[in-house]
Amino acid sequence: MDPLSTRRAAVAALLLSFGPVLRALEPSQPTESQIKAAFLLNFTKFIEWPAGEASAPGTPFPICLAGEDPFGGFLDQLVEGENVNGRKIAVRHLHGEPQGTCGILYVSRQEKNVPELLAAAGPGVLTVGEGDSFLDEGGMIAFVLEDRRVRFNIDKSAAQKAGLKLSSRLLGVARTVR
Repeated sequence: MDPLSTRRAAVAALLLSFGPVLRALEPSQPTESQIKAAFLLNFTKFIEWPAGEASAPGTPFPICLAGEDPFGGFLDQLVEGENVNGRKIAVRHLHGEPQGTCGILYVSRQEKNVPELLAAAGPGVLTVGEGDSFLDEGGMIAFVLEDRRVRFNIDKSAAQKAGLKLSSRLLGVARTVR
């Protein structure tokens, strides 16, 4: 299979996994923040987290939001009934640096102390933020707008340093991979 066909197959597979999420969206055009929330949920299906105390069965899988919540409660609704490796997903709204563990740390665009937040997240945490500068500051996945569409860039080495394994399907649909 040629590289273009492989990429198209990866995009199609990723989009199929969005089926339940897309059905939860309003019949009208989803907003930018709703699309980003759907990506956050679906990233959980394409990441392998390291085993450890924080991943014990029965403990919630926290998606932590640092700073202002751009999703307006939509992410909270979206994760209802969803799980990661048998762990129920819960959204935590942080004020300041992460306290305890996060499976995913989303850093809002308004946050000023991004490097400190990323350092406080610790190993085994997928860090997601906004814009190309987020990767330069040490983040792993950065949302970007391209032709009015939400896309994302990945820093694979940052994820590997944190002990995360990214699926080739996820890497195949990223706008860029460092």
